[in-house]
Amino acid sequence: MDSKDQSNSSSSGGGYFASFTSRLSNLGTALGLMSDEGVEVRNSEAGGAEDSVEVINPEGGTEDSVEEANKGRWKQEERESHWKIMKNYIGSDITSLVTLPVFIMEPMSTLQKMAEIMEYSHLLDLADECEDPHMRMVYATTWAVSVYYALQRTWKPFNPILGETYEMVNHGGITFLAEQVCHHPPVGAAHAENEHFTYDLTSKLKTKLLGNSVEIYPVGRTRVTLKRDGVVLDLVPPPSKANNLIFGRTWVDSAGDMIMTNMTTGEKVVLYFQPCGWFGAGRYEVDGYVYNAAEEPKILMTGKWNQSMSYQPCDMEGEPLPGTELKEVWKVADAPENDKFQYTHFAHKINSLDTAPKKLLASDSRLRPDRYVLEKGDLSKAGSAKSSLEEKQRAEKRNRDAKGHKFTPRWFEMSEEVATTPWGDLEVYRFNGKYNQHREAADISEDTNIIDIESTEFNPWQYGNVTTE
Repeated sequence: MDSKDQSNSSSSGGGYFASFTSRLSNLGTALGLMSDEGVEVRNSEAGGAEDSVEVINPEGGTEDSVEEANKGRWKQEERESHWKIMKNYIGSDITSLVTLPVFIMEPMSTLQKMAEIMEYSHLLDLADECEDPHMRMVYATTWAVSVYYALQRTWKPFNPILGETYEMVNHGGITFLAEQVCHHPPVGAAHAENEHFTYDLTSKLKTKLLGNSVEIYPVGRTRVTLKRDGVVLDLVPPPSKANNLIFGRTWVDSAGDMIMTNMTTGEKVVLYFQPCGWFGAGRYEVDGYVYNAAEEPKILMTGKWNQSMSYQPCDMEGEPLPGTELKEVWKVADAPENDKFQYTHFAHKINSLDTAPKKLLASDSRLRPDRYVLEKGDLSKAGSAKSSLEEKQRAEKRNRDAKGHKFTPRWFEMSEEVATTPWGDLEVYRFNGKYNQHREAADISEDTNIIDIESTEFNPWQYGNVTTE
């Protein structure tokens, strides 16, 4: 019996059959309440327990199109013209193949979005301090789940320019750095560190266009080292899917297994992300177990990736231990209401200079003119700035090729390691440590270097980070 069945059994008192009939009752209620315009149906069960049933329209009707247009995302003529382009790429990896219009974007680059996994970094602090090896895995895996609330945003971040960076400080004692280390295929590398952990990521997204939706495969290598005991954790996340890209209400779902492995001691967590079914059945739900090195279940974990996660000790059959109770380990923070880009408070913090260090690198994502003017609401100017940056990138590549030069990252270097992922092999980039020296020198400098985003030039090409082939 999985943790979801256990939860149904304990709450209804009727086991599987009671749970099944309850779902049928909810289905009937939802069908009865659905209106012509309605896409969401809210249903409260007897006793005041609140539940929500979201009606998903896979076909993307005209009502949903109107709603998306009212958000400022698409106009009908824009949908139709873009569809004529996109349909030619069905079945292809479109990660860097298609130039997308700025009006479907959010004022953030992919490098900044990579930093959002640090919002609940206190969970890694707890994992480092924890003496129980199984609870350590509960904390660490919950941290990995926590970012999915932010990942459900349906706006697309800007693709980073080659050599672009993002720096973040003033959050949990963390120093975070990301750099775009390759353009074709797009590869980003990140390193974060505080007194409790180090975090290293090499990320290469792989996509597959299915028509009105796109599958997203996280071809990446994520490693976390907890400093107290030196244990190394490896994370394999599930794939995601963005639905109704052109027609209908755009929404994102993640389905499949998330696996967190303690490579030092052998414990493992396997969590299953439920796919969204009709009328929202199973959407957001996450269930699984913490296993010891002998692959025996020790703790069950359950929750919703957009709300909270809880845990409970279990026996060898995966059943909750008598005398124990389900305890919440994480709950999503309150988010701004009616935010245009569905940002969290932390996302706004990432975009601000509150998290910027002294002497911010000129290659930092915050300084991108297209990102900044989009944040200010000027779509026309943002589109022009985006095109200008892309042309500068192409010109820089032509210049490198003419001189026989090869781009080399400034803060990361390609290792000899090739990681095997469920979606393909990945050349791993390692943090080279030079940023620490740069940061130490900048922090002791008397130059305050007050940044004005509007007047400071974004320039990832200034460092001369090339080698002769």
